[in-house]
Amino acid sequence: MSESNHTGPLRAEELVVLVDHRERRYLVQLTPGKRYHTHNGYIDLDDVVGLEEGSWLVTSGGNRILALRPLLSDIVLEMPRSGQVVYPKDLGAILIYGDIFPGASVVEAGLGSGALTMTLMRAVGERGRVVSYEVRQQTAEKTLGNVHLSMPNIDNLTIRMADVYEGVQEREVDRIVLDVPEPWRVAPSALEALVPGGLFLAFLPTALQVHELVNALRNTGRFRLVETQEVLTRSWHVTRSSLRPDHRMVAHTGFLVRARKTSARPHVDLDSERDESLPEAEFLRPAHSQQEVNKWTEP
Repeated sequence: MSESNHTGPLRAEELVVLVDHRERRYLVQLTPGKRYHTHNGYIDLDDVVGLEEGSWLVTSGGNRILALRPLLSDIVLEMPRSGQVVYPKDLGAILIYGDIFPGASVVEAGLGSGALTMTLMRAVGERGRVVSYEVRQQTAEKTLGNVHLSMPNIDNLTIRMADVYEGVQEREVDRIVLDVPEPWRVAPSALEALVPGGLFLAFLPTALQVHELVNALRNTGRFRLVETQEVLTRSWHVTRSSLRPDHRMVAHTGFLVRARKTSARPHVDLDSERDESLPEAEFLRPAHSQQEVNKWTEP
C-alpha cells in the first residue's frame, strides 16, 4: 500500500474503523450517501469524509463515535471471512520467524480470507512479490475483494489458480509460507523452488500435523534447522483502581514450523562432531543444577 493512503483527511470509499463509547469496533467503508447504524443511533458517512483521523462524531442517539484508519489487525479481525483466519499474534510471528523482508519473493498457499496475504504484501513492499496458490475460484474472488478493499495497489500480488500439492512452479523464491492441511506434500517441490538458504514455513493447528511435517522435512536431507513453536498472548485489564490479567486469552491457534534449505550434508565420522570437552553423559542433556554447571566450569 502506498504511504499516502495512511495520511491526510479521511477519503470517500476508504475503510475506517468506528469505535463507540464501549470501545467496540466497526469496520466501515465510507460510501457516499450512506448511513451507518449502531446500537445507539446512526451517523451519515458523508460527515466522516474530510475529517482528520482521530476525530469524534455524535450519533443521532447522542453517543460519541471515534473515527480512525484501521490497523492491519483491525482489518484481519473484522473483515468478511471465507475461512479460518490467521490471528494477528500468529501473523506477527510469521513475519519475524519467517524473516519476511522488503523486496522478498514469497510463495504462499492457501488464500483463506486474505489475512496472511495482506500481511505478506505489506512486508515485501512494492519491490517484492507474493504468489498465492488457491484451488477454489470462489475463495479466490472473495479474498481478492478483501485484499483490494484495504490495499488498492495490489501490483505485488499474483493469484495462481493451481494446486500447490502438485508442485511450486516458481523458481528463485526467498520464502515459502503454507497454511494448508498437508504441507509435507510440498517439501520436495519447495526444494526446487527455494534459493539456497531459503526458508520454508508452515502454520499448522495440530501436533500430529507438526510431527508429519518435521519428519518429512528431515527426510529430504536438505532441510535443516527445523524448529517448531507456538505463540500465546494474554491481555490485561487496566483501570484506575485495578490491574489484572483478562479472564480470557488467545491461547493455542496453531504451530509454526520452519526450516532452511541447505546443500546435502557431507558424510563424516559422527564421533568427530562430538564436543569432547564434556563428559559423555552430560553431552546428551543440559545441566539441571548449579552444582553440575560448576563441575563443568571449574579449572
